[in-house]
Amino acid sequence: MKERNFSPLKMFMGIAAGQIPEYHFEKFGGSFADWKPSALSRVLGTLGEAPSAVPPNAEMVAEWSDRGVRKRRYLIDVAPHSSAALQVNLPESATGPLPGLLCWHGHGLHGKEPVMGNASSDAIRSSIADHNYDYGHQMAEAGFATFAIDWIGCGERNDNAKPHFFHHNASRDWCNLYYLNATMLGMTSLSINLAHGRAATDFAVTLPEIDATRLGVMGLSGGGTMTLWTALTDPRFRAAEIICYSDLWERFGIRDLNYCGMQVAPGLLKLVDLPDLQGLLAPLPLLIDIGVQDKCFHVDNALTCFRQVEAIYQAAGAGDHLHLDLFPGDHGWGGNLSREFFRKYLL
Repeated sequence: MKERNFSPLKMFMGIAAGQIPEYHFEKFGGSFADWKPSALSRVLGTLGEAPSAVPPNAEMVAEWSDRGVRKRRYLIDVAPHSSAALQVNLPESATGPLPGLLCWHGHGLHGKEPVMGNASSDAIRSSIADHNYDYGHQMAEAGFATFAIDWIGCGERNDNAKPHFFHHNASRDWCNLYYLNATMLGMTSLSINLAHGRAATDFAVTLPEIDATRLGVMGLSGGGTMTLWTALTDPRFRAAEIICYSDLWERFGIRDLNYCGMQVAPGLLKLVDLPDLQGLLAPLPLLIDIGVQDKCFHVDNALTCFRQVEAIYQAAGAGDHLHLDLFPGDHGWGGNLSREFFRKYLL
C-alpha cells in the first residue's frame, strides 16, 4: 500500500524543502547589480499597505537619571488610532547632536523596558541578565542617543496588560492574531510596526540631542527582524546590527515553528530566504551577532546564513562593510563589537 502523509506540518515541510526562492542570490551568478533592484522591489511589495503618517502630538511625561544615563519618556501618536510610549536615553553629559540608535526589542512581554535599562523588577532584571539585553542603556553610556518604542503586542502595547485587559485571545499569540487582522486590511504586522518605527524616528530626530544624519538601528531576535526591515525600508539609517536573527526559513520557521506573524509577509519565501533578505542591505554597514550556544537560532544554521550574506556583500564590493560577532553564549547580545562598529560608521 502507498505510504501517505496525514500531517499538515509535514506537508509544509515538504513544500519548503523543494522551494528555491525566485531571487535566491546564487541563481543570479554572483551579479549583485542584476539581482538587488528587482529583488528588493518584489520583497518590499510583500509588506502590503502601511498606516498613514500622523502628527506626533508629543508629550514629555518624565525625565530622570539612572546610572549615568539621562532618560525621558514621551507619549506620541504613531498612526491613525494608535499611540506609543517612546523612551529616549542620553549620556548624562550630552551637550550636542549625538548619533542616534533605534533599539528594537525582541519578542516578549516586557517590550522595550529591559532594552532601555528598566531594572525595576526581578523578571526584567532576569531578562537583562539572561540576554545581555539592555543595549539601549549600555549604548547610551557609550555616548549614543538611543530611543525605542514597543511594537504591537508587547510591553505597554500588550493587549492583555493594563489598561487594555483584553483576554479573549485565550492562549493564542497576539502577533499571529494581528497578522490575520492586518492581512484582512491589506497590511501586515511588519508594515504596521515599520510605520510606527518611522514615526518614532521622525519625532526623535527633532530633538536637539539627536543628529538626524547619523542614525543606526539594532535589535535582538525579533528585534533583529525589525532591524533588518527598518534598514531595508528607511534610508536614514546608515548602519545596522542584527543580533541573533540568522538562520534559514525552511529550518527555523517551517520546521521548527520558531517564528510568528510579526516576522513574515505573504509570499516572502517564494522570493527570498533570510540570507538573501539580509544581503539586500548591502552595501550598508552590517554587524551580525551569533551566539555559539544559541538555543533559538542554532549556530550551524546561523553560520550557513552568514556565509551566504558574506558572499552577497563580497559580490557587492562591500565585503569590508560586513562584520561578525561570533560570541560564546546563548541567545543574547554579544556586545563585543557594537560600540566600535557604530562609532566607525556614525561618528
